[in-house]
Amino acid sequence: MSVIYDYFSAGNDEEAVKVLDVEGGPTEAGSGFDAGTLGGIDPVVQLGTLEALLTGTPYDEVTEDPRAGHNLAMSEDYDRIVITVTDALTSALAAADDARLAEVAEPWSQTEELEGADPADLAAFARDLAALARRAGASGHRLYCWARI
Repeated sequence: MSVIYDYFSAGNDEEAVKVLDVEGGPTEAGSGFDAGTLGGIDPVVQLGTLEALLTGTPYDEVTEDPRAGHNLAMSEDYDRIVITVTDALTSALAAADDARLAEVAEPWSQTEELEGADPADLAAFARDLAALARRAGASGHRLYCWARI
């Protein structure tokens, strides 16, 4: 079974939950969300590791944030979930330039969960997510993940 992760921004948690009513998720044309299918990076462990690398915060502290991979809402069929992304990661991504994102992609690719991943692919994912984070910050929004199982 594979999981699809789409990252998107919304003004608040209540607005983000409305994505469950959009059949194709936040990337669906006309969904009203700024979103992207950015790759198979999970919003809990793998994004938590990215946050630790970008901010220098120990992973255990990253996971203590109440918004770190919090399941905000789930569809009635349990096949779609809205998950929060921390404000700290959103801010760190928005502030990072391409060189910094490429720099952290190397150690990120060496983690157990991403073993064998191409650092260039991870850097590309991080750049795309950083662009979404910048747009979210400019509009006062937060980042979320829509997962389809």
